[in-house]
Amino acid sequence: MNDNTSLDRPVVICHMGMSLDGKVTGAFLSQPQCADAIDVYYQINRDYQADAYACGRITMESSFTQGFRPDLSPFADEMVLPMDYVADDRAAFFAVAFDRRGRLGWKTGTIQDDDPGYGGAHIIEVLCEGVPQAYLAYLQRVGVSYIFAGCEKEGRMELDLPLALHKLKNIFGIKTLLLEGGSILNGAFQREDLVDELSLVMMPCVAEADDKSLFFNSCSGQFSLEDSKLLGSTPWLRYKRTR
Repeated sequence: MNDNTSLDRPVVICHMGMSLDGKVTGAFLSQPQCADAIDVYYQINRDYQADAYACGRITMESSFTQGFRPDLSPFADEMVLPMDYVADDRAAFFAVAFDRRGRLGWKTGTIQDDDPGYGGAHIIEVLCEGVPQAYLAYLQRVGVSYIFAGCEKEGRMELDLPLALHKLKNIFGIKTLLLEGGSILNGAFQREDLVDELSLVMMPCVAEADDKSLFFNSCSGQFSLEDSKLLGSTPWLRYKRTR
């Protein structure tokens, strides 16, 4: 693993299960022939023992919130200053949700999951400026932390990923972050040259044409192979960024 003592941000390891043609989302992940590789993926996630894992809104929604939409009407008259908020200053394991507009619905301040690689993680929302005050009041009520890192540019909410990572390390003490998709968020990190390592668990199949690649809208970058292992019948490839 990279030495992050000189970084004012966490080391970012993009940990993904990937088809033979480089896709990371799609129906292939639920195919029976991929079951063993999926188990390997989750075991590696646990073995990393990272301080945090991060996903985009769509991935968080499909994996954890199941599309729940909170009723914000009880918070309509709340006045909340647009300042970073720490709901649990004793938390040591985090789930970071990159949710630009504040759309995710959480029922508690921690991830509810039986897998110890995910369950029990304190939730941090990464928001852009301009998120409704009612949503901020709702997050405070359910015990979710949040930080601001980004703003509207040319009609689009744009995340400031370097600022987000700086805050995650300096406010929450996160030193190692597993970046786990989806393709859009992975691509945003890659374009900003913020992916330090790749951890790729290979699935024994080819995906559909419309399935999403490892990095959406990527740019040129170089990684060197650091290690390869065969875990049962599943290949695990580890790369480090080359400067």
